[in-house]
Order: sequence, then C-alpha cells, then structure tokens
Amino acid sequence: MINAPSLHVSDKSFANETNDGLVLVDFWAQWCTPCKMIGSILEDLDQEFSHKLKIVKLDVDGNELTVLKYGIMNMPTLLLLNNGEVIDKVVGYRRQEQLVSLITKHL
Repeated sequence: MINAPSLHVSDKSFANETNDGLVLVDFWAQWCTPCKMIGSILEDLDQEFSHKLKIVKLDVDGNELTVLKYGIMNMPTLLLLNNGEVIDKVVGYRRQEQLVSLITKHL
C-alpha cells in the first residue's frame, strides 16, 4: 500500500486504490476553500498514520461516476473505507484532532 496524501484517484482508479485496508478518501474541488484548508491536515495525518491508513484525493470535477455512487453533495467530504466499504463519513471542514478521533476509533 502506497501512502501519499497527494495520491489522486479518478473514476477509473478509485476501486483499485480503495479496496485494500483502511483508506481515507478526500472528495475535494480546486475552487473549494475549506478543501484547501483541510489539505495540510491530511498531509499531517498521512505522516502520523502512514502504516495504518492510506489517504487518497478525488477531484469531484471530472469524476462524476464516483461522486454519484457515494452521493457526494458537499465538499470537502471525507469517506473512511475499510476494504472498499464505507465505515464512516464526515462532511465539511474538521480540525485535526477531530479527524484523528475519526480515524483512531476504527483502528
């Protein structure tokens, strides 16, 4: 499992990159200010949880199939998947300690 907060997935690569282990998916858009704010937090989390969690980003613009499949309506939306199945969801900006709690409750 490659851990990189800058690992961008698309409709084509989503299933392959999210079907093994614990994966946090960041649904974001370039024009979304809260998405940009959460980006640095995700980089920190990637370092903190690098051996337990994979973090990927999906730009909602241009990846409508995945957005529709998961019913993403607001950004940022973070999905926590375990072996491809959604186990938790957060919509909107969250502080780092809130995201740490989200992750640790599923480890």
